[in-house]
Amino acid sequence: MLSTKKLKNLLLQEIIPDLEDAIDEMFAVIDKAKMASIADKEELQELQEMHAECKEMIEEIECGDMPEEEAEEILEELLDAKSLD
Repeated sequence: MLSTKKLKNLLLQEIIPDLEDAIDEMFAVIDKAKMASIADKEELQELQEMHAECKEMIEEIECGDMPEEEAEEILEELLDAKSLD
């Protein structure tokens, strides 16, 4: 299987849903506290930026703009990071 296809599957099936869950949890924490700390705001912003980057990667893959080598590198980084969880 091509690295771009593996990366797209990983993003769509695991990474993006995990990020969306984390974003929802942050909104719930902020809503429950009725106020967001600076750390909460920074974490939420970071999660939202990662989500946007993942969506951009999917667009690149779908448009054929992402080289296989780049996809392979990103895939390896994501799998390494995921194994540390």
